Amino acid sequence: MTARSSLTIELNQDIEAKLSRLAQATHRSRSELASAALTTYVEREFRAIDGIHQGLADLESDDLVDHEEAMSELDAVIEAAEAARL
Repeated sequence: MTARSSLTIELNQDIEAKLSRLAQATHRSRSELASAALTTYVEREFRAIDGIHQGLADLESDDLVDHEEAMSELDAVIEAAEAARL
């Protein structure tokens, strides 16, 4: 089992009330909901930072794709998806 620790945070009253309502509606504790929300936020931020670092590394190594080429590829993917939907 992963070691756990405690953290005290200050919330504005509106968010605290919403968290309490959500906890009651989902039969989960406020702590469980806050932990899940914070975990999601931290993981998303690290993915963003990793993406920025990868982009900077690509720039440094000149591993880039021309804007027009990228847009052309995206347009082709969108057109194929739309055609498959019909």
